[in-house]
Amino acid sequence: MRSKLNKYIMPTQFSPEIVQLRNDIEKRIGQALHSPADFQLLIKHIWLKQHTIMSLSTIKRLWGYVESNGAPRISTLNTLARFLDHADWHTYLVALEQQGGIESALCTSEGIQTADLHVGERIAVAWQPNRQCVFRYLGNNQFIVEDSKNAKLQQGTTFSAARFMIDQPMYLDNILLADGTRTSYVAGKRNGLTSVTKL
Repeated sequence: MRSKLNKYIMPTQFSPEIVQLRNDIEKRIGQALHSPADFQLLIKHIWLKQHTIMSLSTIKRLWGYVESNGAPRISTLNTLARFLDHADWHTYLVALEQQGGIESALCTSEGIQTADLHVGERIAVAWQPNRQCVFRYLGNNQFIVEDSKNAKLQQGTTFSAARFMIDQPMYLDNILLADGTRTSYVAGKRNGLTSVTKL
């Protein structure tokens, strides 16, 4: 079912419309944003185009680089929407609807929310075909891979994630590669995770 985007409901950093906004901005400037230097580059682009100052901490929170428990300010969303040549946040949402909207729905699957974990706790996840990993929670939405079987994720890899849900894809952000760059990763894209267990 295609959901309507509501201008009166303030999204979080993991809401579909915020993810789409980040993707659109990264396409606009021609690169993914994974580091403070990348975020500073976006701030510079916004200043050059709009003469509007945005704080580094605001951008970090919106991109999930640091933990955020609240919704972004409407002034922040308006600024970023204007960077994409829309009048404001609501106009951006209307444009998304006209382009087909965002395929989204409430997630009712069983699983583990990162917000419910304590530092040091470990979880095991699995997905097809025969992929298994164990992650240890480091705090601030950050995890480290302790064990990996038949998966591309290597032991010692760190990443950020908000949730691990059965029958839903697993989205990992801020994966730190050996060369120092950061990237994202999705597992179980077609069938989702087959198991999620707290150890």
